[in-house]
Amino acid sequence: MSNSSASEIVNKVWNYAHVLRDDGVGYGDYVEQITFLIFLKMADERETSGQKVTVPAKYNWSKLAKLDGDALEIQYRHTLEELGKQSGMLGTIFRKAQNKIQDPAKLERLIKMIEKEAWSTLPVDVKGEIYEGLLERNAQDVKGGAGQYFTPRPLIEAMVEVMKPDVMDTVSDPACGTGGFLLAAYDYMAPQAKSKKEQKHLRENALRGNDIVDSVTRLCAMNLYLHGIGSADGDCPVISQDALAKEVGDNDRVDMVLANPPFGKKSSITIISEKTGKAEKEKLTYEREDFWATTSNKQLNFVQHIANMLKIDGKAAVVVPDNVLFEGGAGETIRKNLLERCNLHTLLRLPTGIFYAQGVKANVIFFDMKPAAKKPWTTKLWVYDYRTNVHKTLKQNRLTKADFDEFVKLYGATRRKATWNEETGEGRWRAYSYEELVARDKTNLDIFWLKDDTLEDTENLPPPEVLALEIVEQLEAALEEFRSVEEVLSGNGDVV
Repeated sequence: MSNSSASEIVNKVWNYAHVLRDDGVGYGDYVEQITFLIFLKMADERETSGQKVTVPAKYNWSKLAKLDGDALEIQYRHTLEELGKQSGMLGTIFRKAQNKIQDPAKLERLIKMIEKEAWSTLPVDVKGEIYEGLLERNAQDVKGGAGQYFTPRPLIEAMVEVMKPDVMDTVSDPACGTGGFLLAAYDYMAPQAKSKKEQKHLRENALRGNDIVDSVTRLCAMNLYLHGIGSADGDCPVISQDALAKEVGDNDRVDMVLANPPFGKKSSITIISEKTGKAEKEKLTYEREDFWATTSNKQLNFVQHIANMLKIDGKAAVVVPDNVLFEGGAGETIRKNLLERCNLHTLLRLPTGIFYAQGVKANVIFFDMKPAAKKPWTTKLWVYDYRTNVHKTLKQNRLTKADFDEFVKLYGATRRKATWNEETGEGRWRAYSYEELVARDKTNLDIFWLKDDTLEDTENLPPPEVLALEIVEQLEAALEEFRSVEEVLSGNGDVV
């Protein structure tokens, strides 16, 4: 086995992406092809060691490894097509798979590169680290747009740390992307798994996820598999479907939801008009009886969907853009229901500049589902403002786990009802009563009280590159709001 470190393997495999990029293979497509080939190589290694595998013999790794030229390209294409018809995790990883490497010589070189590593004998954490490294490199490719599926790891870790999933919980992410939240929950739960029953639950039943994009679901399935979750011939923990399309059944409810639904406010599909023959976008609203309001705002629909996913006393932590906090119409209805039917206890305001998708102003809302009651379940909302006077960028001043230390500490204190200043909080941390919240115009939860130092003191201005980024973000956010106004004026408003 090669003694290469995880970072060396990532660099080696990633450097070859540049060669394929010259041939028109994008980084996202490259990671996808790597996914197919690593899986086939691992299945072959396990079969060699006497383990049962589900890859049919005529489509296994050894058949590919000994071919070249057109014969290799044909075999690879048929392999992807046939494995996509299989069930379970195998079928999820290869669903609708296509060969994006048209040059057989480059495909052969990639296969030989993967052949050099004994993937099955690498420790699980090393395999996972390699794959996570590839996914993060892909997310950094701005043109590829993969960043929308990538939530900053320090934020994920802080959210999991305060949510504290129990080893026997069922944790779900209805917009799972490449699986960041599910894996962080797994890492938190794994040390708790002492008995065989707990270990089996954690490996096979604890995690659930889905994503609407087939290619992203496959990356998530492979990510989980490389971390030791699920099995090639077992049911896949993640599925590819529109999470918002159907109502939540009793058997679908979970103990915890951790999610960062995709950015972009409107749900739409592109159709070809029979009259004009041109592509047109059709707004999607979801007529669901379990929703509190009908809207085409995707973010608001995810909030409603996640609330319905929870068992009684189930907990959720969800990343949402600012519009979820202040938008009128359906937004107001949904916020009021959230305050009344759930215990919406904490709001974390996030700094700008931490997501690969620019112009995003986001927050994390934390709430618990409660049984039907006459009185509202929310009595107090704690707001932690980690946005005002905080300047983050993706390169020079990256977000770190330590940035959330104070929030994690205070979150734990208030949840334990410890001796924190219950009246107003202090610094970045302040509490608002239910009565104060519903008295605000449209139940607006876009709450801030700290003064922006840069408005008063030019000596405190951030570096020029940070200022430039913030200007870009402000302009993009303003454009998004103008689009929303245009859609309302053109008759695509919400129905409450």
